[in-house]
Amino acid sequence: MSDKRVSRQKPCHHCKSRSASTPADTSTIHYEKFWLYRHCSSVQQRDRQAQKAGQLFSGLLAMNVVFLGSAFISSMIFNHVAITLADVWILLSILKVLCLCWIIYYLLGTSRQPHAVLYRDSHAGPIWIRGSVLLFGSFSILLNVFQIGYSAILIQCKSGVEIVFPTIEILFICTQAFFLWHHSKDCIQVQHNFTRCGLMLTIATNLLLWLLAVTNDTIHMEIESQLREVEQRFAGNETASCTCPNTTICKIFQKGYILLYPFNTEFCLVCCSVLYVMWKNVGRRISHHHVPHSKPKFKLQGVVFGPLLGAAAVIIGICVFMMYQIQATGSAPDRQVFVMYYSYYIALLPLMSVGAVIGTIIHALEKRELDTLKNPTRSLDVILLMGAALGQIGMSYFSIVALVATDPRDLLNSLILSYSVLLIFQNITQNVFIIDGLHRQPSGAAAEARHPEHAGQHAVPSEPPREEDTMTSSQRRHTEVSPGKEEEMKEEQNHEAYNQRRVSMLELGQEIRKASLSYIHSYSHLSWKRRALREISFFLVLCNIILWVMPTFGAHPVFENGLEKSFYGYSTWFAIVNFGLPLGVFYRMHSVGGLLEVYITA
Repeated sequence: MSDKRVSRQKPCHHCKSRSASTPADTSTIHYEKFWLYRHCSSVQQRDRQAQKAGQLFSGLLAMNVVFLGSAFISSMIFNHVAITLADVWILLSILKVLCLCWIIYYLLGTSRQPHAVLYRDSHAGPIWIRGSVLLFGSFSILLNVFQIGYSAILIQCKSGVEIVFPTIEILFICTQAFFLWHHSKDCIQVQHNFTRCGLMLTIATNLLLWLLAVTNDTIHMEIESQLREVEQRFAGNETASCTCPNTTICKIFQKGYILLYPFNTEFCLVCCSVLYVMWKNVGRRISHHHVPHSKPKFKLQGVVFGPLLGAAAVIIGICVFMMYQIQATGSAPDRQVFVMYYSYYIALLPLMSVGAVIGTIIHALEKRELDTLKNPTRSLDVILLMGAALGQIGMSYFSIVALVATDPRDLLNSLILSYSVLLIFQNITQNVFIIDGLHRQPSGAAAEARHPEHAGQHAVPSEPPREEDTMTSSQRRHTEVSPGKEEEMKEEQNHEAYNQRRVSMLELGQEIRKASLSYIHSYSHLSWKRRALREISFFLVLCNIILWVMPTFGAHPVFENGLEKSFYGYSTWFAIVNFGLPLGVFYRMHSVGGLLEVYITA
């Protein structure tokens, strides 16, 4: 009877494929379960189907939250009476409180359960990503402090929500940054569905905060209304609107809020990328052949011209940026400043594009195999590079349409038109170079590491006399000196001190010579393809750093030149710039990480 009962129990249609063998040590493995697939006869197949179902339902949760928040924000934009900014802030505050409760529960409960984190993804959460979370999080906290101070000064005409919302935002940023710094590599093995839903809820909240930051131009509209009120006061018409008093502290809060505004959007995007990798790693079990035995490290070897050209680009860019900022912080930026700014870009972008094209051709000539192992971090890197590039590409196309429709023969207009076309080409070529390099297997670094040591051992056959030998000889001579010859003893000591300094200088010179010969040997030992790839990667790293610094810390000529703003209107161009500019800044920062990976594996 028992055999008949067993024969009647048929596996579900999801389990008719292969049935993997159960691992030897199953006591520490928490297989996922889902009520739809409880009749699967294979534990591994039930685990796999439950994982897909958990990802589906958590994704549906995030989609509904994003659509609800987007509807609120869109209603605020098109109907200020029914849905106000305070209503949107209340909704986002509720979402942030829910996310805070889940993060605290994860930190104190889920991650501390037995066998909760059996695996950690070595590719997830690199140091530059976690460092950027802390950097942008710190600036976002300072931004909310400025917003609280600005609202407190104007408390007579502002609601209490404008103080409560940034306060909750500070708690949310601090808790989320701590969570991502310590747990971004986790492959959680318990409470799979609850963890996925919590991660997706946090991703949706960050996306809505980013969308609100892109579309909310309240502070800029207040500044323009204050300028109009000042003009009306000069004209003799008194108004009773909410204005910033003529105090230094109010101006500091106002200016600091505007200056730090892009950092908040950047923080939301970086957090979404890290949280997505954590969501993909829930329930993931990493096998031994996926774990790298020796992770390649960054070494400044095999590069000479890339650092020199990149350093020159950075120094010139800093000078252009400082001159632009000095003019922009004054009254109205001079036309010559815009010409200088765009001329710098027009000179730099073709060099970057040519370098990326040459690097892609070298990748095609190389005989390195493709890395086909499953890597959620690399897949996300590719998606983020392609998606973040849409910000600058979209802004460039909007500028091209506006400039062609107005007066493309003007000097400044022609420079902006050339800048927009070159920026599109540079983004595309750099993406192709980085993505192709990320999918290549690393070159053999072990043989390369042995040659510099060999060169260092045989480069300098002669060694200077050691310090211990000179000290023992001086002590031997000192004992032979009679007590009466104090002057001769002092001269002897001075002579010995001079000899010791001379020996130290000789040792320093020998070490410098040894290091330089080792560097030259390692540079000449590399093949021309690997040298070229490292030179190009390092040059592009420095160029992307300066192109990240300039828009991040205040240089926004796309909004301040007034050409596109007058063509599309203030509100429309403000939304376009606030959508494309944070994506462009994020693209430059993410490109630096990808190019460093290409440099290390070259």
